[in-house]
Amino acid sequence: MIVSLGAALLMLAACSTTSGGTPVPVSSAPSVSPSATASDEVPGPGVPKVANPVDLTTLEQSPCNALTPTQVAGLLGSGVETKPEPGAGVGPVCNWEAPGRAGIGIIFGKLDKRGLTRVYAEKGKAYPFVEPLEPVGGYPLAAYDGLGDRRAEGECTVAVGTSDTQTIDISVNQSEKNIGKSDPCEAAREVTAMVLGNARAN
Repeated sequence: MIVSLGAALLMLAACSTTSGGTPVPVSSAPSVSPSATASDEVPGPGVPKVANPVDLTTLEQSPCNALTPTQVAGLLGSGVETKPEPGAGVGPVCNWEAPGRAGIGIIFGKLDKRGLTRVYAEKGKAYPFVEPLEPVGGYPLAAYDGLGDRRAEGECTVAVGTSDTQTIDISVNQSEKNIGKSDPCEAAREVTAMVLGNARAN
């Protein structure tokens, strides 16, 4: 139940040790195959087509505008530290970290031009865990992780297809006392809805 989403995200926990303490989607750096980046190869088999692509140009320039200050405060409470990395190698990044090591991480991926096809194609390979989720506002969504299904550990990364060639990747991590009380992928899905709304308004 997502009625208490704000409280659930406020209790987001320490980030994966593989990301150095910041809630960047730890498994979102795509594996790029030079032979699999042509636009005529997407979407791949079983991958939903994005009917109404979203122009991400504005948010890519200022990735921390993906969430408004009011939204961030509602999700994470007060004392949030915002960490933009518009020039990150994987693509524009923003991390929000609150006291108690709560946080959200967002990447506008730039290393691969296959969109969600990249996630589906790496199921059982780079991403042992890939699970399609209900679309958000008509935009296809999938949870994935390079370390397996970690929902039981309170961690989830999702990729939403904003076009057939591009995704936004969003990660959340829950605190130990919140693990098992709510689905971290549902929390990530709710954040995705906010980000898409802001992207379409820009």
